[in-house]
Amino acid sequence: MNKKGFVLVEIIIILVIVVLLAAIAIPYLTASEKANATGARENLRKLSVAAENYSSSHRGAYPVSVAELTEFIASAGSYCANAAGATTVVGEYSYACTLSGSGYTFTASPVIAGANGTVTYTATTGGVLTP
Repeated sequence: MNKKGFVLVEIIIILVIVVLLAAIAIPYLTASEKANATGARENLRKLSVAAENYSSSHRGAYPVSVAELTEFIASAGSYCANAAGATTVVGEYSYACTLSGSGYTFTASPVIAGANGTVTYTATTGGVLTP
């Protein structure tokens, strides 16, 4: 007898292999997304602390340029294209910085929502970090 096709056992073995591969890959993708989000939050926290330190040193005035912010965090230029909110992509997140003498807003958004992260984070005057 010359039959063509798959035997039920062969199909079950293939399904088991696919399920095992998925079980290995899914936790890796979730961990990578969490690491990206943690990095974005930490970067915003650092920028916020630098802006607050600037304010403490300048009688309550906040930085109005990235150069002023760089006095307290050398990497500010890496995350802030300018003080007017232009975006800069670092890693898997896009950063925007809006600076004025009365306050600031720093934002980190995933470059590809869902693949790199799902939450946009914002740090505002006073060091308030919100998802």
